[in-house]
Amino acid sequence: MTIWIKEANGAGALPAGFKTPFAPADERAADLLLASCLAAAAHGDINAYFDLGVAYSTGGHGVACDMVEAHKWFNLAAVCGHEEAQLCRADIADEMTGREIAEAQRRAREWLAAGRKKAA
Repeated sequence: MTIWIKEANGAGALPAGFKTPFAPADERAADLLLASCLAAAAHGDINAYFDLGVAYSTGGHGVACDMVEAHKWFNLAAVCGHEEAQLCRADIADEMTGREIAEAQRRAREWLAAGRKKAA
């Protein structure tokens, strides 16, 4: 999917040689990066947990900004001892409601339970 930026007059034409920041190649790269992080996370990679937290907290790597999902990933990394994840989790928790934090914790528990089922 390519996002087209309309000119001020609404014509929708782009200047010659102009490239949108969201070209299809960039989307494929973001999808691959996200997929590799998820695959590494599925194998318990603490840094992948952290990277996913960063992606969801900033809206980077092709994902929408989602603080509940970001808290989940930072929480998983923090529980495994990732110090920076502990700080990031605390930072975003300041901007979340108690209900959102509870949902993030529930999702983290589900992720861990699903991993244990696969290992069995």
